[in-house]
Amino acid sequence: MHDTTLLLDVLFLLLSAIVVVPMFQALRIPAVLGYLVAGMALGPHTPGPVVDLELPQVLSEFGVVFLLFAIGLELPMSRLRAMRRYIFGLGLLQVALTSAVLGGAAYLLGLSPEASLVVGGMLAFSSTATVLKLLVERGETVARFGRISVAVLIFQDLAVVPLLTLLPLLADPNASIPLALALATGKAVLAIGFIMLLGRFVVRPAYRFIASAGNPELFTATNLFVVLAVGWLTAQAGMSMALGAFLAGMLLADTAYRHQVEADIEPFRGLLLGLFFMTVGMTLDLPAMAREAETIAALTGALLVGKSLLLVLLCRLSGLGLATSIRVGLILSQGSEFAFVLIGTATSLSVLAPSIGLLLSSSVALSMAVTPLIAVIAHRIAQSIEARNGAESFGIASSDATRHVLIAGYGRVGKAVARLLTANNIPYVALDLEPSRVAAARAQGLPVFYGDASHANVLRTAGIERASAVVITLNRPDQAQRAVEAVHNTAPTLPLIARAHDLTQSQRLTDSGASAVVPEAMEVSLQLAGLVLLSAGVDADHVDESLKAHRADDYAALAERPVAEAD
Repeated sequence: MHDTTLLLDVLFLLLSAIVVVPMFQALRIPAVLGYLVAGMALGPHTPGPVVDLELPQVLSEFGVVFLLFAIGLELPMSRLRAMRRYIFGLGLLQVALTSAVLGGAAYLLGLSPEASLVVGGMLAFSSTATVLKLLVERGETVARFGRISVAVLIFQDLAVVPLLTLLPLLADPNASIPLALALATGKAVLAIGFIMLLGRFVVRPAYRFIASAGNPELFTATNLFVVLAVGWLTAQAGMSMALGAFLAGMLLADTAYRHQVEADIEPFRGLLLGLFFMTVGMTLDLPAMAREAETIAALTGALLVGKSLLLVLLCRLSGLGLATSIRVGLILSQGSEFAFVLIGTATSLSVLAPSIGLLLSSSVALSMAVTPLIAVIAHRIAQSIEARNGAESFGIASSDATRHVLIAGYGRVGKAVARLLTANNIPYVALDLEPSRVAAARAQGLPVFYGDASHANVLRTAGIERASAVVITLNRPDQAQRAVEAVHNTAPTLPLIARAHDLTQSQRLTDSGASAVVPEAMEVSLQLAGLVLLSAGVDADHVDESLKAHRADDYAALAERPVAEAD
């Protein structure tokens, strides 16, 4: 008889997440906090079932690895160049100043220099998941303050990597902090150089070969292998797996495959990261938190107010308006999900005392919980300021396409659509599953990516929430219908124009959610008939009216009154 204890633990973990997380999302509370509460319900400090921590801890480590990989995928060199002023200017200043102020405060409160350095660094970061979710929900990712907030978050994400690398060095009681910082930087530089060379001469050619096989399962397996293999290499070099995963993401960020890779990784990242937050929740001691409630509330208030004031000051010094500065400062005032990662690592290495780790974890969780309310307050303050002083200009540029047309299929028809859009100065992003076609377009500097438009995750990574329209030009009817359904389900109000071979397929695509469908065979027939009528001497205006009349009723007249066919 098999031992079912392990299976029972897995069932409890899944059931807890299924019950708690949707409730939090319905209340517009970040899902991260839902996972924390779900974990607390299964921990040893609350009544009810207790799950053995060993299995979820092992699996949850991979959640952090996949999170860093996904962040690396979001940082192509083109984005870093376009937003460099705010990423490496304001972002760098924010992390440095906030780390120094909060770390100095921790030192004055009695923490060791090593612990103060870690505390200052981890509290300088803001929650990427929480802030981006709020910006997307409110349609503010393209607003001036939204772009600047994202730029600061990008630098914070970059800064996580050296801090993770630094932690094991700080655990050595004989280590010199300046030497540890220099050693961490040197290792990171060597790792980046080696992995970039590996990516250029091994990984990218391998992806071209795998993509040409046309096997989605094989492509997903390749993604998992790359993440784990590069993570293993950096772990063997004495650094974290998370650093390797981050670099692996960066080396794929500038390739044509990044949208498909991100979509394939998303389910693993989401599930394993949720498991990570559940394991954090399982370690939280609720009775101890209740005893320290006043201290936790004071720490949370100090964190929110202190970070907000520092960011507002830096934004103003960077030349930003008061309304924008306040919105950026307030929306980035909370702690980060990475704080849980850093706290767990620091306590396991004895850099932080468990009691301090508990206080910090509780404060970060509480700060994330109140972020939606803070965002509303920031919006109202900014509106009040702009009502008095006038609206502020849009400002910051980004390489991310906005108000673009998303083209699914870059074959003969897709290319023609793209050329016409370019001729009219309308940006586009195209997706295609033919590697050679994608490679040829990328060689010309065109925004064409490898990706399956029938997957909602691929559509999101291609920016469907920022698009002005979608055009489906796929040749195969089954692929076209799946793509139409995916687009309609993901963005039901977005204009969706599709290509069909005939009236039967046209009706299917219309039923699946297409706003307009062009049946190729019927349109070719009309064009041929129009040329025949013109050559027969029929007036051009009459020909145009005739063609419009046949198009007006979706070509029904051609289908209902067919003429005798000839082979």
